[in-house]
Amino acid sequence: MISNNILTELEKKIKKDKITSCLIQREDTLVFEYYKNSKMKDKQHKVNSVTKSVLSILVGIAIDRGDLEGVHQPISDFFPNLTDLQNQLTIEHLLTMTSGLDWPEFTNWGGRPMPMINSRDWVQFILERPMVEAPGENMNYNSGCSHLVSAILQMATGQPLTGYADSYLFKPLGIKDYIWYSDAKGIVIGGFGLTLKAEDMLKIGQLMLHEGDWNGQRVVSKDWVKESTKPRFHPYNKIGSYGYHWWILTDEDRQPAQPPVYFAMGYGGQYIIVAPENQLIVTFTSDLYNDTFKPLKYFKDIIVCHH
Repeated sequence: MISNNILTELEKKIKKDKITSCLIQREDTLVFEYYKNSKMKDKQHKVNSVTKSVLSILVGIAIDRGDLEGVHQPISDFFPNLTDLQNQLTIEHLLTMTSGLDWPEFTNWGGRPMPMINSRDWVQFILERPMVEAPGENMNYNSGCSHLVSAILQMATGQPLTGYADSYLFKPLGIKDYIWYSDAKGIVIGGFGLTLKAEDMLKIGQLMLHEGDWNGQRVVSKDWVKESTKPRFHPYNKIGSYGYHWWILTDEDRQPAQPPVYFAMGYGGQYIIVAPENQLIVTFTSDLYNDTFKPLKYFKDIIVCHH
């Protein structure tokens, strides 16, 4: 049980911050609902890299449906004329961001892949980046990987990703109000193109908490939920470990936090946080562009400590 004192303390803190919404659901009951103002309830928020975790669910659906062979499928099935080293790349390398491509998104590019965004052909831009190490060795944050995944899904399913997402993910969950932007070539932006209402972010969390089941309807396989939220690489102490486009919370010793917690995170403080053992989902939307991690800190301090 989360006590009322904790929720009051949380509300006090987030009111002073640039947090625009926060929802907490425990055992399928909404126990806390905060909106900065009345408009925020119906507002579609730019969820930035939370998009990546939604994309991951769609990869699982595509594998379940037989549209993709699996995570070990080589990307050369979709992109001709790759270099020898690029021929080793699989969908799994893209999902874990271990492509080996030179991609200074978190360093020289300041957290946003502007050189890709400003290029005429995003896919071409990504594939023309030099390889600096063999695939599968190290994780390096790369929104280009997500964009290639989106391009692959569109080729594999023969339709725009928005149509596929609508049929197999959004409609089953009752998500109607969203926008998912595309690049100039009509490829839906895999890394950050989605806008969602806070309550619909909560639905994504609920689907994951229930291991891919939505009110008795199977949306994505239980195996995929387990595989995608398994810690595979540990690149950034400050954030946690990385699975298939989902983050996993870790402790000081780089071990998965107990009880386990995984989350989708977007620039500026957008979050879907799931703590399965506690039957808990917490979402945040924020304008914390100088402090993306602040909502995660609230989650750790207030919610985890008092559990």
